[in-house]
Amino acid sequence: MSIATEKSNPAEGTRTLVIERVFPHSPEKVWRALTESPLIAQWLMNNDFEPVAGRKFQFRADPVPNWDGVIDCEVLIVEPLKQLSYSWSSLGLDSVVLFTLTPAEGGTHVRMEQSGFRPDQQQAYGGAKYGWQRFFDSLERVLGGGVA
Repeated sequence: MSIATEKSNPAEGTRTLVIERVFPHSPEKVWRALTESPLIAQWLMNNDFEPVAGRKFQFRADPVPNWDGVIDCEVLIVEPLKQLSYSWSSLGLDSVVLFTLTPAEGGTHVRMEQSGFRPDQQQAYGGAKYGWQRFFDSLERVLGGGVA
């Protein structure tokens, strides 16, 4: 079960979406699912991701009306088995996604923060809140499906 919370940054006037879940899998297994392109494609989106700071990449989904399905990103932080961060830019939203992995009893606590939602981006925030919960459900299925 995921826990979704919100943080505000009054100085910047932005909001941050926080989703947390404990997965019954090792940090190594979770890290692989977060950083290996074929595995990311199974739970998030098609991509050309490589876990190298400074690397630009894209997530690609099926286009829908008013959206080409492309999210432009750049890897910001790669701390193996601990933290992964990248920028996330699409439809006027310029945000940062940060995954933090912490060993937990029986598995790994995963905290995902997506920060940078402006007050006029309520719809984007709501979409992200819905989307990340579904992505985490898909991640659980990928992890349970035999990722070595």
